[in-house]
Amino acid sequence: MQAKARDDLSKLFTAELAKAGIATSAIVTYATPRRLTLIARDLPLETAAVSEETKGPKTSAPPQALEGFLRKTGLTREQLVDRNGTLFAVTEKPGRATAAVLAEAIPAIVRAFPWPKSMRWGDASASTESLRWVRPLQGIVALLGEEIVPFEIAGIASGAATLGHRFHHPYQITIGGAHDYVEKLRACHVIVDHDERATLIRDHAREAAMQAGLELIEDEGLVAENAGLTEWPIPLLGQFDPAFLDVPPEVIQLTARVNQKYFVCRDADGKLANAFVCTANIAAHDGGAKIVEGNRKVLAARLSDAKFFYDTDLKVPLEEQAEKLSKIVFHEKLGTLADKVDRVAKLARWLVEEGIVTSAPSPLWGEGWGEGLPSSATPGTAPHPNPLPAGEREQLATHAERAARLAKADLVTGMVGEFPELQGLMGGYYAAAQGEHPAVATAIRDHYKPVGQGDDVPTDPVTVAVSLADKLDTLFSFFSVGLYPTGSKDPFALRRAMLGVIATILKSKLRFPFTKIARTQYNLPDRPLAWFLDFLDERLKVQQREAGVRHDLIDAVFALGGEDDLVRLLARVHALQAFVITEDGANLLAGYKRAANILKKEAPSAPSPPRGEGRGEGLPSSAAPGTAPHPDPLPAGEREQETLSYTPEPAETALMTALDSAEPRATAAIAREDFAAAMAALASLRAPIDAFFDSVIVNDSDPAKRSARLALLERVRAAVHNVADFSKIEG
Repeated sequence: MQAKARDDLSKLFTAELAKAGIATSAIVTYATPRRLTLIARDLPLETAAVSEETKGPKTSAPPQALEGFLRKTGLTREQLVDRNGTLFAVTEKPGRATAAVLAEAIPAIVRAFPWPKSMRWGDASASTESLRWVRPLQGIVALLGEEIVPFEIAGIASGAATLGHRFHHPYQITIGGAHDYVEKLRACHVIVDHDERATLIRDHAREAAMQAGLELIEDEGLVAENAGLTEWPIPLLGQFDPAFLDVPPEVIQLTARVNQKYFVCRDADGKLANAFVCTANIAAHDGGAKIVEGNRKVLAARLSDAKFFYDTDLKVPLEEQAEKLSKIVFHEKLGTLADKVDRVAKLARWLVEEGIVTSAPSPLWGEGWGEGLPSSATPGTAPHPNPLPAGEREQLATHAERAARLAKADLVTGMVGEFPELQGLMGGYYAAAQGEHPAVATAIRDHYKPVGQGDDVPTDPVTVAVSLADKLDTLFSFFSVGLYPTGSKDPFALRRAMLGVIATILKSKLRFPFTKIARTQYNLPDRPLAWFLDFLDERLKVQQREAGVRHDLIDAVFALGGEDDLVRLLARVHALQAFVITEDGANLLAGYKRAANILKKEAPSAPSPPRGEGRGEGLPSSAAPGTAPHPDPLPAGEREQETLSYTPEPAETALMTALDSAEPRATAAIAREDFAAAMAALASLRAPIDAFFDSVIVNDSDPAKRSARLALLERVRAAVHNVADFSKIEG
């Protein structure tokens, strides 16, 4: 609230002075728990005269309109200015003393201040018209130069006096002006600059830990919070009973941070130490010994509660805790949490059994992909969908199902009830302590990841299976009942869930059949499935734009439709991105656009591959979206030449021959997912296309020639569209 208040004060002050024609230059704001300050430099002593215009009715408007405008402005008809048939009221405002402007502006700012939370106080609070402020307003310092700007707000008169530190100097200080404000308060144990207090807390806390042979666990949020709670911060190190270290370190850190605003430390081995750093707001005579002891007692009470929750939770097996989930509603249309857990467990097992999640990622040929393939492997060919022996596969599936059935059990524990932030984490600790397999405990701990941008993305196969199953169940379930994000509204965090799914799939390079899962595991109807796939496209585009991929290249590949394998889709995008910046890529793009422009004018476009409903159905696993084997085994160029009623020109024949060679090579490369090779094949069309346009007239007066040449350009466009829709590419 303090940081926002500083920004709001600056904006409101600038806006109020602008109304009087005063431009502000350098503005500095400060905030402490007890004061909010703005210093504006280089203000004039007087405002300049300003001329204001108000647009009125047309000269031909009815008399009633003119009369209303005159009443509004207080002018007569003769005082209005006629400009091209429109009347204007022009008023000259003389210059004013800046002090008078400030005397009106500051009360307006205070009364309109947008505190997120505010209060009324005293006898005046009986009226809803009384002043609202974040805490009872005690005093106002308002100086222009060295002179007081006189005004009153809710019975509080402005002046030049303020108070120092609540304990070190609870007396009045007279401020001489902006030049001595900061240093006078510093002399009275008040540091008004938030950044300076934050630096002091950060440095002194580190030093206190270092002197004890420890390392401070950095926490910038806690630094900012303590800087906002103190005016004279003094970090002090204390210690708590080492017996509390039996509690998971995250619990200790969260207890200290959330409840008490304390930092914690680690020892030389990197383990949590039984030490904390609190931030006092006073320089105590005893060096802070009593402050530390008081804080130690409060922390001990908090940690005792945490240890009680932990010990009590450990006594109840997670399997028994999970039975309570049947009493918690997940959503009125989707049943209980127990129902969700059952769906997630079945899906997690299925993902492993189908070979979608395995102990190793599926390679894809091309830059950054397929590393570690044996030398005999064919570029772009994925290994067997599940290379694991049946026994190992069954064990992996069993672990995934077990982890999924226990993953939500910690939601009903005492510890997570006290600290919801620890969900998943505590389940992992309880699972490990109760003898569950390490892979199961890890999956329980990490199945919510990634929670947001920058969060760790799981790679352990059991965790991946449970994490994906959990997020996909949420997505498919809500889409199945028509509850999906609209506009800025996303009450069930489905955008975050989808981004988590995308990040996990791409991290492990999983060949993920969304359409198959939606149909076989959730019986998702065509319409919700189309919505889901469009939503997937939208989130993937967002993710790739943030990763630095050009939006037009993403659109060019996405426009093909029929694709729900993200790894294959993005391999195509990345290959396209590498290709278009080459000379061949730029020239092929230019030739394609020339062909496409002619076709747009002279011939109807070919239908686009389907998007949304029915996408990805019926494609062989190696087929690219939108491609199909040619029904005629005769090479296209030979077929064209056989049916032509005229002798083609050399450049025309050369382009047919180039297409005869490039098309099958590109198609074969796409089939084996070698998209760089597919684009290299298309690059061979560059010279023949240029030569064709240089020497062949497409729009020939002979209808047979015109038709054949348009068909040839259609072949060029179709060949390029097997890789990407180049019409979407800019440049």
